[in-house]
Amino acid sequence: MQKIGPVQQKILLAFLGGLALGCSGSPTQYYSTLRKIHKEWRRIDQRSFNRSIRLLHKQRLLEEVRLKDGSITLKLTQNGRMRAGFLQLFGNTLRIKQQKTWDGLWRIVLFDVPEKKRTFRDILRDHLRTIGFKELQHSVFIFPYPCEKEMRSLVELYDAAPYVRIITAKSIDNAKEMQKRFFAKNHQGVPPSIKK
Repeated sequence: MQKIGPVQQKILLAFLGGLALGCSGSPTQYYSTLRKIHKEWRRIDQRSFNRSIRLLHKQRLLEEVRLKDGSITLKLTQNGRMRAGFLQLFGNTLRIKQQKTWDGLWRIVLFDVPEKKRTFRDILRDHLRTIGFKELQHSVFIFPYPCEKEMRSLVELYDAAPYVRIITAKSIDNAKEMQKRFFAKNHQGVPPSIKK
């Protein structure tokens, strides 16, 4: 997933909130519209704003729509809506708090995403790795800390529920190997004391 800067994030969230920016006049008109939304916009200079709009368009997160009167409006693409929705739910990255005490359960995410939803498949893999999931095998990832709620929200956001399963398991046959992979920094592969 491409990184986007703070100005671009604000623009995507503004569009997600229903903002329609008419571009019939000059870029100054839509810049002024956005600056009125919140005090934070006053910190964004016009060059930075214009550059961010161009980048979002180049990344296919925004698209131009020509209206009957000849004017142009900007709107979120499907990928733009998903990215803005992600920002709204999780901020720039999905983070899972790693707890001091392990509950002894494994969270397993497995997926079989069709080619037409390849974008989601790539985003899901990226997020799982960023969070700290380890790959058990192709399209099967494991994690020792609670994350079910966040994973369900991510799957719902991308309308991918038919393709993703989230399992919470008490045991796996290679538990010792997984413990070493997750807790190697923590007493040579010994997990933090397990909750009773």
